[in-house]
Amino acid sequence: MLFACMTYAQLLLVTDQNTNNFQGLLADNGISYKQYQTVDEALANASRGDGLMVLAGTTGAISKRQAHQMKDRELKVYVEYPSYLTSDKPEIKKINLERGVISSNTIAGVAPMSIVTLNDQYFYCYTHPSSIMSIAKVAGFDKAEYGLTDTESYSGMFQEGQFLVSSVALSNQPKSRFGPTEVWNRIWQFVFRHVGIEVDTLILNVDVRPTFERNAILRPEDFTQSISRGLQWYQHSKLLIHEDWVDIVGQYTKKNGEDVVFPPVSDRSPVGDGSLGILEGHASYINQDGTQPIRWWIRADCQAETAFAFSSGYLLTDDKQYASIADNLLQYLYKTSNLRGGERSDPASTSYGLIGWATTDPDAYYGDDNARVLLATIGASSNLQTETYFPYIIEGILGNFRTSGKSGFRGPWFRDAKLQTLTWQELFDSELTNIHPHYECWLWANYLWLYDKTGYEPLKSRAVKAIQTTMENFPVWKWTNGIQQEYARMLLPLAWLVRIEDNELHRYWLKMVANTLLQDLDECGAIKERLGVVGLGRYDKVRSNAEYGVKEAPLISEYGDEVTDLLYTLNYASFGLNEALAATQDTLYKKSLDKINSFFVKAQVRSEVHPDLDGAWFRAFDFNRWDYWASNADSGWGPWGTQTGWTQSWVLNSLMSHIKQTNFWDTTQDIGKNKKFQEIFENRKQHMLKLN
Repeated sequence: MLFACMTYAQLLLVTDQNTNNFQGLLADNGISYKQYQTVDEALANASRGDGLMVLAGTTGAISKRQAHQMKDRELKVYVEYPSYLTSDKPEIKKINLERGVISSNTIAGVAPMSIVTLNDQYFYCYTHPSSIMSIAKVAGFDKAEYGLTDTESYSGMFQEGQFLVSSVALSNQPKSRFGPTEVWNRIWQFVFRHVGIEVDTLILNVDVRPTFERNAILRPEDFTQSISRGLQWYQHSKLLIHEDWVDIVGQYTKKNGEDVVFPPVSDRSPVGDGSLGILEGHASYINQDGTQPIRWWIRADCQAETAFAFSSGYLLTDDKQYASIADNLLQYLYKTSNLRGGERSDPASTSYGLIGWATTDPDAYYGDDNARVLLATIGASSNLQTETYFPYIIEGILGNFRTSGKSGFRGPWFRDAKLQTLTWQELFDSELTNIHPHYECWLWANYLWLYDKTGYEPLKSRAVKAIQTTMENFPVWKWTNGIQQEYARMLLPLAWLVRIEDNELHRYWLKMVANTLLQDLDECGAIKERLGVVGLGRYDKVRSNAEYGVKEAPLISEYGDEVTDLLYTLNYASFGLNEALAATQDTLYKKSLDKINSFFVKAQVRSEVHPDLDGAWFRAFDFNRWDYWASNADSGWGPWGTQTGWTQSWVLNSLMSHIKQTNFWDTTQDIGKNKKFQEIFENRKQHMLKLN
């Protein structure tokens, strides 16, 4: 390999550690250096004009004597935390929500107010009138959108003569996964230039990276390997709870999924088999050593969706362990845990048939979560060819249906205390309109699916009425973290509406929503995020520095930020488009799906250093930088989070449908032909609805 590196003098490093990967960065770029344990050792071997980098691993002040020697020899010096030049040791803080902000035009190729991450680092609280980089809590995608005037800020990097001083150990960047990579490339070029090294093109190898480059040509085996790695991730991540450490779950998990972020179990800990459930995923927080903590929370949707993924993996590979894990997860969800227990299993209760949000909150019923649990249970039951979960499927769909209003809308969620003050008949006869597809429309898909299997007309009529009302208001819809996810979610019920009533209007609705979404489909297969109508967003754009990190939030600041969302949008778009293709045979859907599935394979996480991340898909991907980057403003589910249900399962199922050329509607048809299913439906219909 040829390196475009020019050194005007020797480079001296002062550090007593070899564990932060910085020496690897130097080696990757052909930069030679001499390493010393102490500043005095380096000074004893320094020649006039040499470069000197005093890095993490050394501690304490640079003495006046040492500073004078550096000046006398005209050394070009870079000093970082924990070393310092002041007579008194500065105050120390630790990065929480703060980020680095390039606060001048000193660094070539990096615009002022550009943002970088400084994950989990300690820093000195310097103040300096001419900061090159500041440290502050700021809102923004990759620029500090509201500046630094209304937020506490410190000098992160500044220059005084021949001394370039950093309040943070920037040499931790490779190990601690600072981003975005392209900006750090420029920062390191600036630092190296200061110490006398010119690097035209810097190579920054990262521990966590996409599996393929943007323009890679994929082979068929790349898809099967991606699926294999995605399924193995469930086990390598150690999110499947094992009896040896199940007690820790009780210590860490909390109501509402708040304050549940803790370190994972050790590498030596055994992995569960699904019988005790699965945790939610990794938190969007990167530790100083590059690892990520996990969210110690047991959600109902993650149990069913992960079971769906494993059951599909079983069909593809004939690996019986996958089938066993899938069934164990469903047993845990419906029988062992409290998620279908209590009033949810009481035929006299308004809550009968509903599925709790999480084991800490079994009394919360989100319609969207219930919808995905039920679809995943249907898919897994079909894959496993089991009748065991037929009652739960039927009770779940009818339980949600009867607590929806006349027009087919249900509202985002209920707490059980409220439900117990009402009868299901009051809810069933209520007048409610909630044009918010994320929370509503996959329940309509469930109703259409069950109508197709049973012919029960009210399921169809109320679903169609809700869809019609929603489409009459298109595109002025409520939105959650962005408008694209609303379009993505709406594809599924529209596709299944074509299945049961194929006419020009229904195909037009489907095509209109698909075209609106796919106008932002990049050639690489990513769909660019977009905010909706101002005032209609549940988690709208962050409006100030103070708001950053304190609520759920979009990944972007404005339309044009080239980020795709695999937690809320692309994962569901692929599933919906596959069903749209099967319903219509429209080549637009096929071409779009091919791109999206290729993107999934390319953007999948590859990491030899962090095996618990290898094979996962993070929530966010910046397809311009080809890097894992976005605003980390969301208080719970930011760009570097993984999710066992919402993301991993639907991506894997999309890929498996792609290589098998199958779709959900057709593969689950046999359930409707099952005599036991029909008997259970007739029984529950009479008891739960008491209607003709």
